[in-house]
Amino acid sequence: MTVRTRIAPSPTGDPHVGTAYIALFNLCFARQHGGQFILRIEDTDRVRSTPESEQMILNSLQWLGLEWDEGPDVGGPHGPYRQSERGDIYASHVHQLLEAGHAFKCYRTAEELDELREARKEAGLQLALKPADLALPDAEVARREQEGWPYVVRMQVPTEGVCVVQDMLRGRIEVDWAQVDAQILLKSDGMPTYHLANVVDDHLMGITHVLRGEEWINSAPKHQLLYDYFGWQMPELCHMPLLRNPDKSKLSKRKNPTSINYYRRMGFLPQAVTNYLGRMGWSMPDEREKFALDEMMEHFDIQRVSLGGPVFDLDKLTWLNGVYLREDLDDAAFLKALMEWSFNEAYVGQILPQVRPRVETLSQVAPLAAHFFSGLPAIDKASFDSVKLDEETLVKLLQFLVWRFETVPAWHKDTLLAEVKALADVFELKMKAFLAPVFIAITGSTSSTSVMDAMAILGSDVTRARLRHAIDVLGGVSKKQAKRFEKEYKTLS
Repeated sequence: MTVRTRIAPSPTGDPHVGTAYIALFNLCFARQHGGQFILRIEDTDRVRSTPESEQMILNSLQWLGLEWDEGPDVGGPHGPYRQSERGDIYASHVHQLLEAGHAFKCYRTAEELDELREARKEAGLQLALKPADLALPDAEVARREQEGWPYVVRMQVPTEGVCVVQDMLRGRIEVDWAQVDAQILLKSDGMPTYHLANVVDDHLMGITHVLRGEEWINSAPKHQLLYDYFGWQMPELCHMPLLRNPDKSKLSKRKNPTSINYYRRMGFLPQAVTNYLGRMGWSMPDEREKFALDEMMEHFDIQRVSLGGPVFDLDKLTWLNGVYLREDLDDAAFLKALMEWSFNEAYVGQILPQVRPRVETLSQVAPLAAHFFSGLPAIDKASFDSVKLDEETLVKLLQFLVWRFETVPAWHKDTLLAEVKALADVFELKMKAFLAPVFIAITGSTSSTSVMDAMAILGSDVTRARLRHAIDVLGGVSKKQAKRFEKEYKTLS
């Protein structure tokens, strides 16, 4: 048997370090067994999936040195490798499940589903909805079908008993069927959910081992049931421990920069980032901290993975990156890395139009453009003394802008400007007054190049990191404030 593993990211935002972490371990497992590693794009979310995000995923994984044998960019015998291009395949498999009685059409409305869940909650029952809970009288089903009501296709699931799932690291996992709902397999827009597409694609693409995050443990019974319904052999499962913040919470962009783009933009070396991700819950046989990707693949053993949640420590990554800079790069290699990082024609070419009209001597360029080549600005509370807003309003303004920017589908100046204008209206501020604290947070000063152009050039990850840094400098957001801010922010939507 040829070992085949895969990574299946969704192109719905910045490429996440968690994606790279899971991709790295799938790659190493495949290579250690002389097998193949496949990249598949799960772009069934029509609203949030973008070609720009897909390209960022490909670029970031390639930057880290993670190469795949089959994928949307390199092709292969099991394509297409984008789920949006496999609709007919999913439709035929859904039809097969319906014909066999393993799935059913559900015409329930969103309001009806909410009422059902609320009733179960009040009764102290499991919130998982079963086929019997969702059933409508035959006459009502016929009426809704005749009138063309939208429907989803759900899977049949047992109501009692225990599902046993075998895991390569955890051994026997038991999940009560009572906790498993009648999962939607096909959405009302005709697109499959993750659960159906994942199972069908893994089978048709010959995936033998699935290494994924432990957040998918509760979904394993649904997947195992689908394999049984289709009469297929299920791949071996391995649920990897989740990356954690230093406070042991799940790694999230609200507490840490999670985009691979951020670490690339901040000047981390790809080999240092890959090395560090390899240390997340795994160790070399000799326990050394520093090792190359080839060495990890050579010595990889999945049983050396520790189930304790690995902490993603930015200080530790920064230290390791410094070791690489000092030990692996001579002057020529250092200069090359510097030029590839930011001192290249493509990046500098974006900055020159911002700088050239504002300088009279070349010696003025570096001070004026410094914020394009630095990390987090050296600011403190006093940096915001010129801003005519009280401290809570100032922090709220920056926090709302972070949240707003987290949902921007495509990072372009015009899009950012629209978001800024909308928030300026909310705060009843003129654009100049609204942007004053943003200017300081992004550029580190009160006078520099256009802050809107700066944000567009710096990118979403660095921009949000600088805004969060400014919030921290101003004292951060207390738990009490956070609840109040979130409640108020939701009313804007």
